[in-house]
Amino acid sequence: MEKGKIILISFLIFAFALLGGTSTYLMYNKSNEVIEVASSSTNKSVQQKLKDLGYYKGGVDGIYGLLTREAVTNFQRDYGLGVDGIIGPETLGALGINNSASQSSSDLYLLAKCIHAEARGEPYVGQVAVGAVILNRVESPEFPNTISGVIYQPWAFTAVNDGQINLEPNDTAYQAAQDALNGWDPTYGCLYYYNPETATSKWIYSRQVVITIGKHVFAI
Repeated sequence: MEKGKIILISFLIFAFALLGGTSTYLMYNKSNEVIEVASSSTNKSVQQKLKDLGYYKGGVDGIYGLLTREAVTNFQRDYGLGVDGIIGPETLGALGINNSASQSSSDLYLLAKCIHAEARGEPYVGQVAVGAVILNRVESPEFPNTISGVIYQPWAFTAVNDGQINLEPNDTAYQAAQDALNGWDPTYGCLYYYNPETATSKWIYSRQVVITIGKHVFAI
């Protein structure tokens, strides 16, 4: 019976791929669970990106098979993402792939999460400033070009490394994120910030200081 279920679902996935569908669909995984998988076109983009990064060795066919799942989970693990094998907004963002249907709301949510994790307890303008630094990095050629890519860049943010990024943001963090997205930049274009009381990187002190807000020093 289980074998028949696997064959049936695999057939549906294959048929969907042949039809060039663009909606999400379901797949049966190794743990005998049905999981949601991205569209065929999105899977192709993911496979190509993972192939370019050295994670994926299979063909770029848009089918979410075991090789794709293994590549996704390895990428998630290396980039500090939740390791579930699902191609969600955060994983797409870290790969630099735009999933426009949910991009706007997921960007606001993720930015609010990072602001809350990194700057809760700071004055409101300081929370907006942290969001602005993230957005400034998105626009800089020196960093990934998505909010998720910037936030989950390895070792970029302490809150990602220690898991505080998983805390739910409060209303203040949401408002600060929205203000930053609306263009408010209290840092005047800064790409870095640090707390001199806790910073351990010698390199960060080499950056030109622009402004201090609360406990954070903002620099370029």
